[in-house]
Amino acid sequence: MQTPTLRDVAHAAGVHPATASRALNPSTRALVNADTARRVIKVAESLGYRPNPIARGLKTSKSGSVGLVIPDLTNPLFPPIVRGIEDVLEPAGYSGLIVNTDNDPDREQAQIESLRSRQVEGLIVATALVHHPLLEQLRREGVLMVMVNRRPDGIDVPSITPDDAAGIQMAVQHLAGLGHRRIAHLAGPPNTSTGVVRARSFRSTVRDLGLDDDPALVTTCRYWSEDSGAEALRELLDSGVEFTAVVAGNDLIALGCYDVFAERGIDCPRTMSVVGFNDIPFLDKLRPPLTTVAIPHQQIGTEAARLLLDGIAEPNRPARSVLLPLTLVVRGSTAPPRDA
Repeated sequence: MQTPTLRDVAHAAGVHPATASRALNPSTRALVNADTARRVIKVAESLGYRPNPIARGLKTSKSGSVGLVIPDLTNPLFPPIVRGIEDVLEPAGYSGLIVNTDNDPDREQAQIESLRSRQVEGLIVATALVHHPLLEQLRREGVLMVMVNRRPDGIDVPSITPDDAAGIQMAVQHLAGLGHRRIAHLAGPPNTSTGVVRARSFRSTVRDLGLDDDPALVTTCRYWSEDSGAEALRELLDSGVEFTAVVAGNDLIALGCYDVFAERGIDCPRTMSVVGFNDIPFLDKLRPPLTTVAIPHQQIGTEAARLLLDGIAEPNRPARSVLLPLTLVVRGSTAPPRDA
């Protein structure tokens, strides 16, 4: 059976092929009478017509696609962000092409080159390091980008990020309010903006609240992962430094703390409290359920997609950055210290 063409749809709907094309493209549908557009769409569905994005791209120099550059698809933080992006792209007639970099600079470069060879109209990037030569190069070459969740230094591009500093401040204030004075921080990797901002906020909040500002209470994780969190907490415990609570750089690092609690018979929260960051799914199913800073995952995605579509429509518009407010979700992993 022959695949139906745009001309077949136009003939069956009784319209010119150009009209059918506009009716079937969400970005130009408003140019067509609403009744006509509905008729064309209904005919296209009945014939089983599928637009050819490659042919459309050749004709318009637009691919109708956007690249989504994700550092680690196994991190539960990212799927709801991607869902938010798709919720905005799809009605606008765009599709997202997702690549996973595994936090590997060589793989990231190869994946972005692959996306560019497919003529994507812009990139939504969640992989930004503090110093990121590849993104600096892409910016110089005029590639349209929006940063998500992280923001590199010295690159003037739109970004959507959670208010990391305020989130850590809420976590420390919560623990201080319970009576904790010696609070440890398992910081994220220092080559990421999130790791740097959250660690800086931890130290400044500890000082502002008059808590014990001991550099030995801060240790750095090599990766945003459960294994790195466990490794960092073991290192702190083995050092002999005293503390009654932990602020983890993210929820995966906090999950690593749970592993060490089980290994060493540490009662959470009676012996030690812990707070995570991000509020990834299923934290309420842990024992005890994890207290964490919640970020608006889906909103981050929707705002990023809107910023990118704005940039596609107006390439010369000034870069705009948005900080999204966060909330503290108090669950069972935090309690007053035993000696309080």
